[in-house]
Amino acid sequence: MIRKLALTASLIAVFTVGFYAESGVAFAQYLGNVGDQGETGKHTLEEALAIQAERVASAQSNPGAGSGTPYLDAGGVIGAAVIAGAVFGGIAGAFFIRGKSGKYAAMGRG
Repeated sequence: MIRKLALTASLIAVFTVGFYAESGVAFAQYLGNVGDQGETGKHTLEEALAIQAERVASAQSNPGAGSGTPYLDAGGVIGAAVIAGAVFGGIAGAFFIRGKSGKYAAMGRG
């Protein structure tokens, strides 16, 4: 009875906090303020566009350097699948080998 009451009270508390929580506080794309006289603040859209244009020009002038995005490219999807299979297969193999011996291994096998 006490567990049901505690569970019910905690669920009501979670949903109440979720309902009354302020949801309009995400500033992910905030770039700066515009003042009363029309002046712009720091990190405006124009500054961001200029920085991005410089980055694109730098990447185009150095094609061998790449963009830095594909950390473990290894030839694309197939290469990444081979790498992941090797890693997880090695871990599984280690568990299988360790599982043949030990405290809980079946007697008479292995």
